Order: sequence, then structure tokens, then C-alpha cells
Amino acid sequence: MNKLYFGDNLDILKDKISSESIDLIYLDPPFQSGKNYNQIFKPETFGVKGATSQIQAFEDTWNWGPEAEREYTELITGRLTRKPPRQKLIDLMKAMRSYLTERSPLLAYLCMMSPRLLELRRVLKPTGSIYLHCDPTASHYLKLLMDAIFGTRNFLREIIWSMETSSGYKSQAKNWIRSHDTLLFYSKTSKHFFNKLFHPHKNEYISRFKKVNGNDRRYRDDRPGGRKQYLDETPGVAMGDVWDDIMSFQQASTIKEYLGYPTQKPEALLERIIKASSNKGELVLDPFCGCGTTIAAAEKLNRNWVGIDITYLAIDVIKKRLEKHHIKENEHFKVYGDPKDVYSAKQLAEQKPFQFEVWAVSQLNAMPTPKVGDKGVDGVINFIDLTKKDKIGKGIISVKGGHSINPGMVRDLKGTITSQEADFSILITTEKPTRGMVEEAVKGGNFNYSYQKGTIQIKVPKIQLLTVADLFTDPIPVKLPPGVIEPYRKPDIGKVEKEQRLSLQ
Repeated sequence: MNKLYFGDNLDILKDKISSESIDLIYLDPPFQSGKNYNQIFKPETFGVKGATSQIQAFEDTWNWGPEAEREYTELITGRLTRKPPRQKLIDLMKAMRSYLTERSPLLAYLCMMSPRLLELRRVLKPTGSIYLHCDPTASHYLKLLMDAIFGTRNFLREIIWSMETSSGYKSQAKNWIRSHDTLLFYSKTSKHFFNKLFHPHKNEYISRFKKVNGNDRRYRDDRPGGRKQYLDETPGVAMGDVWDDIMSFQQASTIKEYLGYPTQKPEALLERIIKASSNKGELVLDPFCGCGTTIAAAEKLNRNWVGIDITYLAIDVIKKRLEKHHIKENEHFKVYGDPKDVYSAKQLAEQKPFQFEVWAVSQLNAMPTPKVGDKGVDGVINFIDLTKKDKIGKGIISVKGGHSINPGMVRDLKGTITSQEADFSILITTEKPTRGMVEEAVKGGNFNYSYQKGTIQIKVPKIQLLTVADLFTDPIPVKLPPGVIEPYRKPDIGKVEKEQRLSLQ
């Protein structure tokens, strides 16, 4: 069964992935660009309250400190990976430390990447290959790491993905406009598999084959020597290492697969890589799987897959992306590392509070909200309410992962409902609510949801209290209005209006 892991990819690679088990690896790691990347939910939820929220997915920023120092020491002493590094890598990292100075953010980034690349080489089959996606910020340094780990003889190609955009027209930069990414293509051994791909012949070329023989084969015989050249002798023009025929989302953010993930790559890019370097039924790994483009492409091309990401946000996005295509958890793939019981959920709350908040919100199939400046709101539930001017209602979720809870939390939530112009709220706690909290929630009253032209009314408590234990029950004891909008999807208000109109006839 396909596997999706929530956690640090170094730990998972060491503990969960067997040696020489992977046929193809694609990784699009953070580029050490100094940017904070945020998850932006916008295209499919346009018009929904709070839909353009941003959620901190990861900080693409490294600083030299005790953690980087530890990684450097344990890397060169062989304690950080299952197999110790080769002397070439040790010498390179020592040289990098001397060249870049000890406190260089780039050195910290390379200390993060080195052990992961070592583990990726270990899990790759002798016939396997790896594509490392990077930009000019660190690509030359990553090339040196790849040479030291995979060997210069196993460097196969530098692929240029040209992303011509219109940004050059409005850029104020006094420089050439950056318009490409780089993919470093390596194999583990000389026995690597590769399936040559072709671009279709252009019409101008096809038009030269004017004659047809008795077997309906088109050919030309106007070349020197009169030799017949048949059109079907070649399937097309062999692809080179400059790819300028795949649009990035900077060029076409309206592509249906676009989720608004800032570093999201188009499926066409991954499909090309997967077709070229794997066969049906083989195993593809993405250790920085983000919003799951590699996984989506592998599914489409009948490959098996393993995905790893350190943020639960990514895991939730991937699950919902797959579910849209009827690919179901526990039936077609399994998730590892996410809470499976109350104890592990509380552990996550203590160790990674923000990841716990995202996990808790996702259990209600709601939209997580930004980590910074969330004003006490950790998630949003949008629903269709035809009685409102914009036809969209809003519920808010607040998650408290600490052991100390009190009625003041409920009173604060009442104020948040008002300030956020919400219709109702849900408070999730790790501990059982106190009697005072329950009493405060009851005082909050109900939100009266009316539909089908007022013929049906539903009372939804304005404040509902849930515990972590409740999130593991089926169904979860929460009352929601009809017409809840799926996260990452644009609501079909017209369809709802039509259904309600027909129900009254």
C-alpha cells in the first residue's frame, strides 16, 4: 500500500525505508532562499470568508546555531546516518566550513541537506535515479554535495526548466530576470533505467513527407541519394535538457490542479520525470512532498509511491487532493505519524503545538488559519447560507492544547465570534471542559440556521465544546449547519439554490 509519512524525513528515511527499495526519487527541498513560504488557499475558494488565509508551511531560512553545529559534528563522525559518509563528503563539508565561515546560513542549510541526501542514496536501487530540484541560490553547492555523495560519474544531466513569465515587464530589478529552475539528475550506478521521451513532430516537418506507399506509410525520397525516409521511423524529436514547454503557475495560476501552494510544481513536470525514469508498478519517493504533486502524478501513471512531509498541513492537503479523485486513506494509501489515539494527540500538542492545531482542525474538515495573527481562530468552517447577502456563513474553531482550561476561554470565544462576524464556534481542548465552561457555552445560545425559504430551521449551538477524545469518535459529536463547504473548493451556490428550489416543488 502507498505510504504518506508525517514527520522529519531524516528520521523516517533511517527508520522506515529499506535500503535499495526505491526506483525513483524526486525532491524539491527548500532552496535556502531566505523566504518564509506560506500556504495560500485562494483559487478554489474564491468568495469564501477567510479563504485567502495564509498558513505558515515552512520557513525557508537556516541560521547557524547549536542544532546546525550538532548536525555538522554528527555528520562527519558518522553518527547521523545509517551508513557513515565517504571521506569525500567529510572533506567537502570541512572545506565548506572554512570557506563559508562557521555562522553562514548556507552552511547550516548544507548540514541539513547532506545527511538526507546520504539516506536517499542508501534507499535507492542500483537501477534507480534521483532528480534534485533547486534554484541558483544554492544549486552550485548542492551540485558539489551530490558529486560527493553519488559520485561525479553518476551525474547524468543538468536540466533547465525554463519558466518564461510576464514579470519581466514590470520588474524593477537592475538585473537579468530569473526565469528558470535547475534539476540535477543523478543515478546510483551505471545500470540506471531511462526511457527516452520525444516531442511530437511539428506540422512543418510532417508536411515534407508527401508520398504514401502501399502500407499507408508516409515517406520522402527527395534527400541526397534518393533514400526513402519514413515518417514513422522516429516517434518524434528526442527531448533535450532544456524544458520550455511546461508552464509554471506563475504563468498560469488558473490551471485546475493549482492549490495556491507557493512552491507547487505542475503535474506535467513530474509526469515527464516519472515516465522517463520509472516503469509502471515501480516505487517513487518524494521526501519533501509538500502539496503532493509527485504523488498525484505517480497515481496517474500507475506507480507506487512514498511521500514524507514535516508539516501536518501538507499531509492534510495531500489527503484531500487524493480524495477528490476517489483515492481513499486506508484503502489506497496509509498515513503514518499522525495521531491515532488520545495519547499520541496530546504528545503532538506538547511537542508541536501548531501542527497539533492543524491536525485538530482537519478532523472537522475545516480550513486552518494563519499561525501568526490568528486572533484566537485556528480554523474556519464555511457553509452556504442563502439568507445572507454574500450567501456564505462562517463558523470558527479555537484549539487549546494545554492542560489548564477555564471558563474564561469560553467567554473570550464569545467575543471572538462577534469580532470575526461568525455564526458559531467550536472550542477543542485536550482536557475535559469544566462545569463552568459548559455553563458559559450554554449561555451563548443558538444560531438559527434557516433554509428552503424558511420552511426548515435548525438550531446550531453558538459555542460547542469538544475534546481530543471526541475527535476519535465516529461520528464526531458536533452539530453543523447543512451545506458545509469542502476546504480548498469553490462553493457551487447555484447548485444549492437549484436543489432547494426543486425540493419545494
